[in-house]
Amino acid sequence: MAPYYESAKSFADVEVTDDGVHTASFLHASDDFVNMFDLLGTGVFSFVQTDLRNNIAGVRARHQQRPGGSATVEELVLQEAAEGQRQATACLVRLVRGLLFTCRALQNMQQDKNVELHVCFRRSYDAVLKHHHSFIVRSVVTVAIRAVPHRHDFYNRLAQGTAHDAFDCELRKWLEGLEAIVTRLRNFLEGGGYGKV
Repeated sequence: MAPYYESAKSFADVEVTDDGVHTASFLHASDDFVNMFDLLGTGVFSFVQTDLRNNIAGVRARHQQRPGGSATVEELVLQEAAEGQRQATACLVRLVRGLLFTCRALQNMQQDKNVELHVCFRRSYDAVLKHHHSFIVRSVVTVAIRAVPHRHDFYNRLAQGTAHDAFDCELRKWLEGLEAIVTRLRNFLEGGGYGKV
């Protein structure tokens, strides 16, 4: 059986045009990215997964309610704003924030091959999320980050028997695609006054 990462929707394959990021494709890739962390076992990344899943659900609900006005993520936000609504937009801001946090952590892992995974997630948390959280939440996150697996265990579980280099190469493509999308959406959201990522 092929490893999960070979069959999951990659952010590198999400359609992005001049009109924006294709909503259904983006949500599919987001689901598959979050589900990949299930391979690590229960609870390991639950603090990130729960937040991402809730925000994916919020954006998806809006997309399903108004599919004609939300072919792209940007169109979804504009349509919601025109109706005086903000629920899906708020979910999108938090989703992009969570994806950016995860993307930066995994990019740190790939760039600094001698550092354990918890250090990579700590760096990313400090840069992306820390300033959005209260002292209490920061304390909980600090404990959760210390529980992430060792780098070698992480690769073994996600590579599912394939060579670590093959997984790393595919992950790099995912992260490049994800970085391009979150950068685009962050600029759109912040530039339009829809929320601070």
